[in-house]
Amino acid sequence: MKRNDQRPAGGFRGQTVFLAVVVVGCGVFLGYLALFGNRARNRSAEAAASQLRLEEIDFNGTRAYEYLKKVCAIGRRPSGSPGMEAQQKLLAAHFQKLGGQVEFQRFRSPHPVDGSMVPMANLIVRWHPKSRERILLCTHYDTLPYPMRDRRNPRGTFVGANDGTSGVAVLMELAHEMPELPCKYGVDFVLFDAEEFVFSERDRFFLGSEHFARAHLKNRPAYRYRWGVLLDMVGDADLQIYQERYSMSWEDTRPLVEEIWATARRLGVREFIFRQKYYVRDDHLPLHEIAQIPTCDLIDFDYPAWHTQGDTPKRCSALSLAKVGWVVREWLKDVR
Repeated sequence: MKRNDQRPAGGFRGQTVFLAVVVVGCGVFLGYLALFGNRARNRSAEAAASQLRLEEIDFNGTRAYEYLKKVCAIGRRPSGSPGMEAQQKLLAAHFQKLGGQVEFQRFRSPHPVDGSMVPMANLIVRWHPKSRERILLCTHYDTLPYPMRDRRNPRGTFVGANDGTSGVAVLMELAHEMPELPCKYGVDFVLFDAEEFVFSERDRFFLGSEHFARAHLKNRPAYRYRWGVLLDMVGDADLQIYQERYSMSWEDTRPLVEEIWATARRLGVREFIFRQKYYVRDDHLPLHEIAQIPTCDLIDFDYPAWHTQGDTPKRCSALSLAKVGWVVREWLKDVR
């Protein structure tokens, strides 16, 4: 289960000095409130006017959104479930039809509640498989078994439109362009199982990415991954993607983040925000720490419907999927 590891910063100064500053500051604040309020409204209006429209983006977000809805229509898709099996069949057929080389990396893991062995599988799609220099684009495609943070019904139905489907939908759409995409690297899509096959916060998570990372370390392939990019929760209709702090703290990964955000700036995609906000525990950690693949996390962690029944297609948008897919595709064209 992804988790925000950000620690609050701050402290207190002497109360006397603080109160004096407040008294003086209030006068200044009240004097300029109207001026700053008008400026803020003007900036908001300018920002709204400058937002890209769907028809201005060279990536088919409408079709990506239809893919998102189609996958969510399957229903719950936790590891080892009939829903996951149905999803695997749908995705394998989709990627094969578009020319991808599809394989399943199968493994088993104990059920955290009853200990029974659960069949799991990472889905790997290779484009230009003969290339020995490669890019890893990944996401998770399992859903949480239950909406454990839902205040009304934590044992209800969770379809994971943003958390578990949005990254899948972007890759499903990007697959249309992969056979002819001008990129000097080969590209692998990897869809991780069991990112959050958890029933409490004490259960193990990231099982699929950890299995992939350990297999990669144990049996080093003839190729090398130059970069890895994780797509997680990228469909929020109110999209805001800050630079994830683990990704920026690693010296080998920081240039990757800077390249992707520079691509977003060049395209005018303002939802990629040039500031760090959260440390997020996610699938990029096993990839970086175990497999030693420099991997960054593209994630919008400010999502009120996270792990609730409210995470449905209505909370996502074609526009957000289009913006993320466009940035990733254009980065692939120019990646060093």
